[in-house]
Formats: sequence, C-alpha cells, structure tokens
Amino acid sequence: MKPTGLLFFLIFFAFPGAALAAETPAPDDLITRIIDPIFAEIVKAMSGILFFSVGGIPFIVLWLMGGAIFFTVRMGFINFRAFKHAIYVVRGHYDDPAEQGEVTHFQALSAALSATIGLGNIAGVAIAIKLGGPGAMFWMTVAGLLGMSSKFVECTLGLKYRIVNANGQVSGGPMYFLSRGLAEIGYRPLGKVLAILFAVFCIGGSFGGGNMFQANQSYAAVAEVLPIFAGRSWLYGLVAAFLVGLVIIGGIRRIGAVAEFLVPSMCLIYVIASLWILLLNLPAVPNAIVTIFREAFTPTAVEGGFIGVLVQGVRRASFSNEAGIGSASIAHSAARTHEPVREGIVALLEPFIDTVVICNMTAIVVILTGVYNNPATANLEGVYMTSAAFSTVISWFPAILALSVFLFAFSTMISWSYYGERAWVYLFGEKTMIAYKVLFVICVFIGSVVNLRSVLDFSDMMILTMAFPNMLGGFLLSNKVAADLKNYMDRLNSGEMPVYK
Repeated sequence: MKPTGLLFFLIFFAFPGAALAAETPAPDDLITRIIDPIFAEIVKAMSGILFFSVGGIPFIVLWLMGGAIFFTVRMGFINFRAFKHAIYVVRGHYDDPAEQGEVTHFQALSAALSATIGLGNIAGVAIAIKLGGPGAMFWMTVAGLLGMSSKFVECTLGLKYRIVNANGQVSGGPMYFLSRGLAEIGYRPLGKVLAILFAVFCIGGSFGGGNMFQANQSYAAVAEVLPIFAGRSWLYGLVAAFLVGLVIIGGIRRIGAVAEFLVPSMCLIYVIASLWILLLNLPAVPNAIVTIFREAFTPTAVEGGFIGVLVQGVRRASFSNEAGIGSASIAHSAARTHEPVREGIVALLEPFIDTVVICNMTAIVVILTGVYNNPATANLEGVYMTSAAFSTVISWFPAILALSVFLFAFSTMISWSYYGERAWVYLFGEKTMIAYKVLFVICVFIGSVVNLRSVLDFSDMMILTMAFPNMLGGFLLSNKVAADLKNYMDRLNSGEMPVYK
C-alpha cells in the first residue's frame, strides 16, 4: 500500500469501532470517559517533572521574559528600529528569485502566522482574562512587544544554520542551529543534547498546542452552529483529521500555498467583525483600555494578585505568538534568501500582528461586553466566552466565529504538522516521516473528544518546554547574531543592498 493510502486507511480505521460508529454513533461521553482519565494522569505526571516555580513564578515565565528583555537590549531594540524595513521585505522589495529556498518571505511569514494566529487569539485571550482578569492582557501585550526580539534571534539563527539538500528541500530550525551553531563555539556535545531535547519537545508541541487544542476548541465553535456535530465530537474529529491529512501530505510548499491564502482571509474576517463591534461601542472602548491598565497592577482576578496576572499574561502570550519557543524558526528556514538577518526581521512582525493587534481586539471586545464578570457567562470556557461576547452585539456572529475558528485551527494544525515533521525527521530520518503524519492525524481526533482543561495543560506544557533549549541556544549564539545584524544594517543604510522591486 502506498504511503498516502496508508495514511487515509489509518485515519478511518485507527480507532476501534470508528467505521461502525458511522452507522451507530457512539455517545461522546463514552469516548471521553475512556480517553480523558488516562490523558489527565499523563499530563499531571509530566507537569510535575517539567515545571517548577521560583518565588511563586513558574521558571519558564522568568526564562521567556528574561530572554526577551536580554535580546531586545542586546540587539539594540531591533523590534522597533527594523519594523519599517520588515514591511518592505514582506512586500517583496528585496526578493531575489535566484536565491535558494522553498517559499517566499511572505509565504514563510504566512506559514508561521498560520501557526500562531489561531485559537490562542480567540480562546486563549478569554482564558487569560477569566483566570487573570483584564490586566492579563496588558502583560500579554508587553510579552508580545518584547517577544519580537526573541523571534528575530531564533529565526535569524534558523536560516543561518539551515541545510539545503540536493533536491532543494530545506531543513532548518533550532535542531540545526543548536547542533551546528554551538559546535562552532566549542559546545558540540551540549548542542547535540539540546537539539535532541528540542526535537522531542517540538513533536510533543505539535501534537498538543499545534493540534489537539486547536481541534478541541474549533469543535466547540463549529458544534454551536452545525447541529450535525452537536454531541458528535468523534465525527468532527474524523472530518477534521481527513482535511488535515489532505494538506500535510504535500509538505511545506503546499502548506505555504494554503497559508498564503488562508491567513489574510481569516485575519480579515475576524478583524472586520472585531472592528465592527468596537465601532458600535466606541464610547466604551477607552474605559475598557483603562480597565486593562488598572488591573495589570491592582488586579481583582480569580487568580488574584500581581504575580497571578503576570503569569497568565506571559503564559498565554507565549502560547499565542510562540516567541522564544523556536517553532517559527522552522518555517522561516525555508525562505528563499541568503540573508539570515533579513528573515529574522520579517519574523519579528509575527508577535506584533498576533498579540499586539489581534489579541487586543479580542480582549477589548470581551472586556467591554462584560462577559468575563457576568454571572451568566463568567463560567464559560475559552471560545464559548469569546462567542458570547461577540454575540451580545452581533446576534448571528457565532456562525462567523465558527468559520474563523475553523480556519484559524485548520491553518495552525497544518503549519504545526510541518514543525513536528521536521523535528521527527531530525530524530528518525525522512523514511519514517509517514509514521509522524499518521500520529498527527490521530491526535486531531483525540483533541476533539477530550476536555479543555486536560488539552490546555498538555498544550502549554509541551510548547513551553521548547523554550528551554531554544532560548539557551539563542543566549550562547547572541554575539554571532549581533555581529550579523550590524553587518546587515550597515549595508542597508549605505545603499549597498540591491532592491528588486
């Protein structure tokens, strides 16, 4: 049987009784009762090992924020001074068609954004506000602005140390800059260990936040407007798994092409709806913004206290824009350019678009509609709360939100499948890639039927752990990035750099 045939065979027959269920639907609660307790115990055991606190703050939060501040200062506030240049690069002004790579700057940005602009912007913001109050959004924004520098460093390194095969296929990302880059400065054994750790965590992250969380929350939104899926998460899981399988077989070129179309479309739909609500409630917007700032420092949230709000903001920002995680470095490594710094500058746009713009739109809508502290809606989880916020102004909006959520989730899943695939190939080789794709598709189903809390904890755990090896590599190689950046900016400012458009 061909690999593609094997993939679709496993999609439909990997789960006992899946074919029979098409004729005799099994109750969702039966599937959940079987899978969920096992899943919850795995999450509990692993989180106890992988996470610990320093002064009440999870070390991973300190690690991400400390690294983002360090990179911002070390790179001379590149997140602000290169912003305008990044726009010109994305518009194709510096695209040389003769350069090596598989996708354009815009396609690489779209592929990375399709992984970050997702349910973290819709469900994740609502979760942050529910647990940390409106002030969590302030710290999400701060983390997003600082995270632009982290994204610049990791994506510059990803392209700097990538490998281009004889057939033109690119392999890059933290696995390669950790192993190859650290070897250059005399840390070969450490680099190998960190690269392996990152690859393992990346595979787990692709199954968790890049897959199961997306499937879980997209089902919640779609089931509200399509009765055929209500109470049949297993059916939604099979449909979503089939669609994801169709795209990921084509690799980064197909993913980039799909993302190039989906990302602008889904952003436009969601941003227009958000702006419409903000315009209808324009007098209340300033008060919502004041509430965010006030509660950032004097919180009255469920997880009360300054530390709780800070932690929620940084945690959800990292999950949303993935700055410091290293995942986007894999997509940007495939860009057609010989200038690593240029691709890093393109990448720094991602946290701005994702967190500073889109997450804040969601937050202001949730806050000004008051659903987060309304007794009738305060207990809603994730995407349900966001849906309730939008529907208070636009009664038919749940249908639009369901479409947005599905597109967000679908694009995130296909991009994360590529991240996990590259990590899998680094560990096990190209010949075993079909095994990863089968497992990824199976996880779409699992994510559709387990409860949100288990999925959220597993997603956070897997994605955030990627930051340990990634950020450490960035620290150790920061002098190389700073030197390359100075050389690039000198050439740009002197007019030596050719412009093609």
